[in-house]
Amino acid sequence: MKFVAVSSCPTGIAHTYMAAEALEQAGKAAGHEVFVETQGAAGSTPLDPQIIADADGVIYAADLEVKDKGRFAGKPTIDVGVKKAVHDPVEVIAMAVAAVEAAPKKVAGAAAAPAPAPAARKIGVGTRIRQYLMTGVSHMIPFVAAGGILIGLGFMLGGYKVYEFAETSLFNGDFSPTSKMAWGALLFWAGKAAFFFLVPALSGYIAYAIADRPGITPGFVGGLISATVGAGFLGGLASGFIAGFLALWISRWKVPKGVRGIMPVVVTPLLAVVGTALMMYLVLGRPIAALMEALSSWLNGMSGANIVILGVILGLMMAFDMGGPLNKVAYVFATTGLQAVLANPTTDATQFKIMAAVMAAGMTPPLGLALATSVRGALFTEEERENGKAAWLLGASFITEGAIPFAAADPLRVIPSLMLGSGLTGGLVMAFGSTLRAPHGGVWVSPLIGQPLGFLAAVLIGTVVTAAAVVIVKGARRSPTVDAAVPATMGAVA
Repeated sequence: MKFVAVSSCPTGIAHTYMAAEALEQAGKAAGHEVFVETQGAAGSTPLDPQIIADADGVIYAADLEVKDKGRFAGKPTIDVGVKKAVHDPVEVIAMAVAAVEAAPKKVAGAAAAPAPAPAARKIGVGTRIRQYLMTGVSHMIPFVAAGGILIGLGFMLGGYKVYEFAETSLFNGDFSPTSKMAWGALLFWAGKAAFFFLVPALSGYIAYAIADRPGITPGFVGGLISATVGAGFLGGLASGFIAGFLALWISRWKVPKGVRGIMPVVVTPLLAVVGTALMMYLVLGRPIAALMEALSSWLNGMSGANIVILGVILGLMMAFDMGGPLNKVAYVFATTGLQAVLANPTTDATQFKIMAAVMAAGMTPPLGLALATSVRGALFTEEERENGKAAWLLGASFITEGAIPFAAADPLRVIPSLMLGSGLTGGLVMAFGSTLRAPHGGVWVSPLIGQPLGFLAAVLIGTVVTAAAVVIVKGARRSPTVDAAVPATMGAVA
């Protein structure tokens, strides 16, 4: 059979593409053709209309609303979440085959009976809120990554005087192409410009996830107000939900036909902006700002065992779901703290240590699994050993999602092992006093790491502990299917 599929996840990064690959491979193994359209963060290339016309069935492996569903009308369809396609693609393909076989057959000369609509998946309130949050975070991350790395490079080229140089010279047109200080100042302020949109983007795209395009304007305005009054990312979260639900409510008003055409471009944004501004300026902004100030003071006052414990907790969060909601909470906590202190480039605040701990702990899971597949390949399938080779680069680049294929196949043994290594790594980074002024990049931003030897030592120790834990727990309960998939010579060596 031939199938077309659409995959998407709230962040639009890892799971979107992993689901596509899993479905293609499972389909090929079962003797079917599967063509997948990935509606991810990198955009999407629509499937060829002829491929859709020739398809026997449709698979929706999506946690977000599938774009342009009308293309697939009249074909047997199944609707599963993106995680189902990642974790059990074989069953998803079997479900699609069953849907095609159960669909009414077309009789020559007769009109085809319409295919039954796919059963809607029940999505709870908690899941829906998580989708809204993850949509905002996924659109915010490019601002964080680009802005943070540019700021870090500015420091590296011009030192801590780049801020002063920009104030006295760069803004007056005094730019020398041969001056490292001038280039450093330029990069620093370009990065600060990108960072300026961090909270507005978070708020704006949360509102967009709730209300579609009418939510973008009030969401961005609410995020800007949050940044202005000092409410930070917590204020951005609040303003995003306020703007989104307010815009959604207004867009559902029953209005005369003459007004209906201007609702989404004039009336809804106008009223939603006013409502959001009132809530943020007069009700929520100041209390949230006070809470953020208290949080910042508490973090800067941490030392000794307390800061090590914080590093352990952040490390555990980074490894628990590898790019999922808990991982993103830890990452956003670090990056927004980084944004707050980069305005004062001379400080050596706790937020820099938090960023270092989060990045190191996020590197450890794929690196540990890569090491485990290298030293005890007999415990892993052929596909896992191939994934292990790629995990070296993914881990070194701070792409925690490189560990997902291993965790999906054996979550009860792999995830606790990853958390052990990452928790240890986060605590060690704090104990060694390493700092980081860039929010992404892994080993490629090593020049921006304070106490780099301590940082690398923590990553190496965590990697070894992760690999040892995975080998021990997998070796204690050997899977017959895994053993059968490994060549006899490799098993003998192990």
